[in-house]
Amino acid sequence: MAGAEGSAGLQSELEPVVSLVDVLEEDEELENEACAVLGGSDSEKCSYSQGSVKRQALYACSTCTPEGEEPAGICLACSYECHGSHKLFELYTKRNFRCDCGNSKFKNLECKLFPDKAKINSGNKYNDNFFGLYCICKRPYPDPEDEIPDEMIQCVVCEDWFHGRHLGAIPPESGDFQEMVCPACMKRCPFLWAYAAQLAVTKVSVEDDGLVLNVDGIGDQEVIKPENGDHQDSTLKEDVPEHGKDAVTEVKAEQTNEPCTSSSSESDPQTALKNQHLNTESQSGCRLQDLNAKQLIKKDIATYWPLNWRSKLCTCKDCMKMYGELDVLFLTDEYDTVLAYENKGKVDQAADRRDPLMDTLNSMDRVQQVELICEYNDLKTELKDYLKRFADEGTVVKREDIQQFFEEFQSKKRRRVDGMQYYCS
Repeated sequence: MAGAEGSAGLQSELEPVVSLVDVLEEDEELENEACAVLGGSDSEKCSYSQGSVKRQALYACSTCTPEGEEPAGICLACSYECHGSHKLFELYTKRNFRCDCGNSKFKNLECKLFPDKAKINSGNKYNDNFFGLYCICKRPYPDPEDEIPDEMIQCVVCEDWFHGRHLGAIPPESGDFQEMVCPACMKRCPFLWAYAAQLAVTKVSVEDDGLVLNVDGIGDQEVIKPENGDHQDSTLKEDVPEHGKDAVTEVKAEQTNEPCTSSSSESDPQTALKNQHLNTESQSGCRLQDLNAKQLIKKDIATYWPLNWRSKLCTCKDCMKMYGELDVLFLTDEYDTVLAYENKGKVDQAADRRDPLMDTLNSMDRVQQVELICEYNDLKTELKDYLKRFADEGTVVKREDIQQFFEEFQSKKRRRVDGMQYYCS
């Protein structure tokens, strides 16, 4: 018996003690994360009536549209109201998407919130994410068969999610970059390499004996070499419009010995000079054409970009036409970013939050308000005195202690009410 008591005492000592402050802080952090992802989306009304929403939280229903069927996406409100008991894939956020819930892709389901939908939404774009598969490895997340700890990073262009180890280069620390462009999208939009040499957050790679970008040696990079005085690249003929082709072939990777990160870009003189060059109005009116370059070094890797890098992209008539042909006009929209969406969600949620005590007070008459304030003051004073005893003795407050306090407080309250004694502490 004594051994059992000793074992129980030892177990009690080893149990982690979590303070109320710890619980509240963790709860607040989780609430802020939820506000960031969901705050910009309506949880009660189907978003279909808004058309193609610039950015919203999306879900895919494996119950209604399993793999093998046509992919479909549903808004936040429909995930609650129409698919509450279904198996859902959380897609985080997607741009320019219109809710599919209940349309022709759903054989046996009618949307409860907005049933009058078109058969299909031709403007929507889909990928393997809508069947719960991600990255070039086409695996689920979380993956029960993957024992390698790795974070998933979303490409800002195609909006697919990738394992860090499948992006061709070791990702920088998460705080050192804001957005990522995957290797496939860098190949589809090669004009970005011109800006990458100036703006991208670079990372030293041991395998390449140098920087992923801005390298001295050629190694295994693909280099556009001059031919007859001009740079030519056969891969650009089909992928890039004429304007983008001319600009890209004039670009080289700047040679440098230090990697550039977003956290140090403001204090790095060389980076400041590059940004000044990009911000200066060019003589030709096109920043892309005027990037000082001799050759373009390309690799089959992802690139990582700092905060506000999009603002450095040229917006001349020819470049805007090129963006349109490549279907990346959204890169010039400052409100397209996930960060802008999250910030909007936080602001909207903060504005909607109300103090429940003040709401209750506003619904009462003057006498009821005074009585409630008196009860609140009594509770605050007695709870403070009760907890102070534990603090003075250095003991942990247990669930039973809190239950006992409220039972005694309710008992005192009943005695006061029965005796018609109202007072404020």
